Amino acid sequence: MVDHQDIVITPDPDRVILRAFRPTVEPRELHPIDRRRANHLVERVCKLGEAEAAALLAGTIAEFGGRHRHLLSVFEARALEMEHVFAQHEPFSEAQRSLIGAYFVLEYSFEAAALFNPSIVPQPDQSGVAKGALRFILSLRAVGEGHVSSLAFRTGTIGPGGMVALDPPAHYASIPEVCERIGDAVKVCFNPGISIGERVVFPITHSQSNGIEDVRFVCFHDSETVCPVYYATYTAYNGRAIRSELMETSDFLSFKMTPLQGKSAGNKGMALFPRKINGRYAMVARQDNENLHYVTSEDLYNWDDGVPMMQPKYPWEFVQIGNCGSPIELDEGWLMLTHGVGPVRNYSIGAVLLEKENPAKVIGRTRQPLIAPTLPRKGGYVPNVVYTCGMIRHGDRIIIPYAVRDTSCTFASIAIRDLLSLLE
Repeated sequence: MVDHQDIVITPDPDRVILRAFRPTVEPRELHPIDRRRANHLVERVCKLGEAEAAALLAGTIAEFGGRHRHLLSVFEARALEMEHVFAQHEPFSEAQRSLIGAYFVLEYSFEAAALFNPSIVPQPDQSGVAKGALRFILSLRAVGEGHVSSLAFRTGTIGPGGMVALDPPAHYASIPEVCERIGDAVKVCFNPGISIGERVVFPITHSQSNGIEDVRFVCFHDSETVCPVYYATYTAYNGRAIRSELMETSDFLSFKMTPLQGKSAGNKGMALFPRKINGRYAMVARQDNENLHYVTSEDLYNWDDGVPMMQPKYPWEFVQIGNCGSPIELDEGWLMLTHGVGPVRNYSIGAVLLEKENPAKVIGRTRQPLIAPTLPRKGGYVPNVVYTCGMIRHGDRIIIPYAVRDTSCTFASIAIRDLLSLLE
């Protein structure tokens, strides 16, 4: 009953961002930047003659200008960030200052290793879309050198019959600036002139330093909300510990990221319902790393209560179960995709139906997975894994973007009536 489409999204190692380069000494945790080395570098630049500095800068622009937008502005911004480190130096010429900024950035291939675990939501702007089509935003976990995860985007449209058409990938890629800090929360902003496909949300806080993982976006509608807002739960990882955080945006230009609190927020895989239920925000969580729980909150940020709702039942999910993104509301109940882990750590995707007013109650469940690893897509970087962080409804079909082998992505769809017939 599942239709698989001939679309494969693969990582492109040639797509790069510019991120800060910090000369460090060991151990890095104690010495975030080596001021001695940084000042030695600046001294060497200052010893360049004006003509030599100008020629070196021109050569740098010629070599890297075709790979990045507004390269001189990036160099200037980085030099400004570093002023506190080398403030004792004499004033620089304009060329020297740009060169100093260039020496303190590096190119990072943010999706060199993998591009996977997608979620999907409607674009805020649907103007000009053909009748019967839907424009969407696909969020993806991009992994580069050092297994650092960031958030990347692709766009496209869904046409009649659930057929997906992807827009061409963007040539450039850019990271945002920190535009506001509010307590533990941080807000980052992109230049409005760059397309969605160019935007990369790279780790910005210590808790995220090794990755923003498995982002689950949902378009949230509520009677108290004037405009739709997009929320996304994700896992922040610093190389040693994880924590659940919440991302908020209305336009995909600015993103507010806030840590979640409470015993239910202590593990991976939280997914927010698209509206309040009985006056409270609601999520599905896996706080014990094995079973699913239904949790609620008054304020969206504190998640202390939770009731068990689902545990492994069938062989393909005996190891553990988890949600595969936010539920979708149907007349029959809340439809949610799940993942199960079976023999030889085999990850598959199934589905459940939850009661409308009491989502803690499971009223339907697939005995067999909807999507499972099959040849030729079983081997690879992480063998025997299919996984998704969200689905979308279009007309009478459910569209499922999903990852294969923790490396690349593809699409499947299924008619809602067929899916409901599988749910006992």
